[in-house]
Amino acid sequence: MLAALALAQFICSFAGSNMNVMINDISEDLDTTVQGVQVAITAFLLVMAALMIPGGRLTDRYGRKRCFLTGLIVYAIGALLSAAAPGLGVLILGNSILEGIGTALLIPPVYILTTLLYPDVTSRARAFGVVMALGGIGAAAGPLIGGLITTAISWRAAFVFQALVTAVIVLLSRRIDDPLPPDPTRSFDTVGAVLSAVGLVLVVMGILATDDNVWLMIALLVLGVLVLGWFFRSARAKEASGREPLLSLSLFRNRASNLGLVTQNIQWLVLMGTSFTVAAYLQVVRGYDAIQTGVVFTAATSGLLASSLSAERLARRYAQRTLIMSGFVVSIAGIVTLIILARAYSTAWAFVPGLVLIGLGLGVMLTPSVNVVQSSFPEEQQGEISGLSRSVSNLGSSFGTAIAGTILVAGLSKGAYAAAMITLAAIGLIGLTAAALLPRASRTS
Repeated sequence: MLAALALAQFICSFAGSNMNVMINDISEDLDTTVQGVQVAITAFLLVMAALMIPGGRLTDRYGRKRCFLTGLIVYAIGALLSAAAPGLGVLILGNSILEGIGTALLIPPVYILTTLLYPDVTSRARAFGVVMALGGIGAAAGPLIGGLITTAISWRAAFVFQALVTAVIVLLSRRIDDPLPPDPTRSFDTVGAVLSAVGLVLVVMGILATDDNVWLMIALLVLGVLVLGWFFRSARAKEASGREPLLSLSLFRNRASNLGLVTQNIQWLVLMGTSFTVAAYLQVVRGYDAIQTGVVFTAATSGLLASSLSAERLARRYAQRTLIMSGFVVSIAGIVTLIILARAYSTAWAFVPGLVLIGLGLGVMLTPSVNVVQSSFPEEQQGEISGLSRSVSNLGSSFGTAIAGTILVAGLSKGAYAAAMITLAAIGLIGLTAAALLPRASRTS
């Protein structure tokens, strides 16, 4: 069961990062630009973030296993459509839309089932350690695997690979038993789902519009904030009248969970922002091909794998707060190292120390951040908090790609690489501050 859940997290994280090394190949084959490929990558992450909360709520109504399998099938269809895409529009439909929808359906059940099937904190830390390790490896090793497939066959084969892995997950998931029965009588807040999705889309589109038109950026951001405000006001009104909103506002009354969500958002922002920035810089400025770029990223994969698989042992010895703070410190040190060594040396080895540190830091804190949030709520709220948690994390991935991509597109040859990395380090400091504000608790609380 854990193999199916962990592989599902792997393939969805892989989808978010493997295209970073295909930027040149896709843009040339589909006669588009680097910015066009960036839009496709960001749109995939954004669709996931926008639909993750509704996806989490659907698990209560239709069951976790049914949503999981449905998401896998939709994802596989999107991957095959992407593999056959004749142009950027079809690629966006397959990869950004269908794979994004599939991910939003299948990822909340991964976290709900892991939480319910492993009730004590130590076993849950071990299970989440495996899930987050595979997720982190998918994001960090995506460039290498994607680069190998692209170089040996074609970038289209990378999407066929995703469909094949999805088929394996469907076979493995036959062993999964849903610990909670579905409740078909549960209502679904359609208006709330639309408002939350539209608000998040407008905010990320505002960030993407920064390089094109400042006034458009401001208009989209303001409009996005207003729509999200409307969403929360609607949820408050539904709760006051005794109806069930898409997202219960009581979820935001838990201080530890709120701070944990902030750390999750920034962790994935740093991971995906760094991945996109370094991959684009190596290909566009240094002239590396897909496989060379992927090999460089094995440094991050190695660091992340080593620390993620130690999650159970670390959870026994250290408080969650300590692990999350340590992870941010190491990750920020890795970003600083990337900036300094990339400026001083032209060799690919200059990127290895920084990527190793970022991988180690992220691997240390990904699991405790998830554990802090999921463990803060009882079983009946796992659907809601899992959807919210994954939405926040994927929104961080969207922000990371959008922010880094916007800075890079402004001028890769004019110090944009350093500017993007410095921005990511500054955001990492915000995450460190949020981690420091987490309640001091025992190792197993």
